[in-house]
Amino acid sequence: MTFLLALVGVLGVAASGPLIAAFPAVPALSMALWRNAIGTAVLAVPTLARDPRTFGRLRRQEWGWSALAAISLAMHFAFFMTSIRMTTVAASTALVCLQAAWIAIFQSLRGTKYGWRVAVGVVLAFTGVIVITGFDIGSGTEALVGDVLAIIGGVLAAVYTLAGSKARATMSTGSYTTLCYGMTSVLLLVMCLVAGEPVWGFDLNGWIGIIALAICSQVLGHTAFNHLLTSLGPLTVSTLILLEIPGAAVLAALFLGQVLPAGTIAGLMIILAGLFFVVRGQGHAQLRAVATED
Repeated sequence: MTFLLALVGVLGVAASGPLIAAFPAVPALSMALWRNAIGTAVLAVPTLARDPRTFGRLRRQEWGWSALAAISLAMHFAFFMTSIRMTTVAASTALVCLQAAWIAIFQSLRGTKYGWRVAVGVVLAFTGVIVITGFDIGSGTEALVGDVLAIIGGVLAAVYTLAGSKARATMSTGSYTTLCYGMTSVLLLVMCLVAGEPVWGFDLNGWIGIIALAICSQVLGHTAFNHLLTSLGPLTVSTLILLEIPGAAVLAALFLGQVLPAGTIAGLMIILAGLFFVVRGQGHAQLRAVATED
């Protein structure tokens, strides 16, 4: 059962990029809005059924961290999903997955001590960025802008993760995800209205794309990983999530016909290797911290 959930999780998050690219008729902001709105609706039902007063008991600090996470997540989706439409799915996915490296950098600046593995991983990851963007310079300005948007999306994803970890320290998974995704939906709705993007009136094909993205990536993918946190632990789950990079590349090649040049493939592999070092290095740092406390 654990293997099946891991497979569902990897395929779910890996399908995000290809699904966004496959339905260009729906604006990126609109698709992001509905992705979060549907996810909120699905998660809110069991959360409120278990404890109807759960949101009334939240403290100001929990609202604050959840709000920061929601703002970061809304901006992340705006940058990442726009990036998908401008560069290749594989490049955008790899660059946005740099969030693990950004988290390590942010925590290092706050005084967290990491070993050589994290340092090597960060250097490798950003070397891969240089390789990918270097090849995309030859592909045109649009692809390069898409790369930059994906990198910014990764920074925002790191902020979202860090803020979410603060909120989750005292909140249940259901209450936090429902609140965060709900506020994200409101923010994306405002962004759609300001940008003049439609939020309704899509054709059948557009709604198929929206629902497929919400179910596959938001509900199944993220829910599977959230469930596996209790049985496999955060380190193993973080390592599994790295499979989103090659998974998205394979799905984009199979269903969208996106053939990558050898240089871009090399950049993807360098980023993947770097992030693996970062994740494993963080695990070693945590073990050292526990041993010191004991």
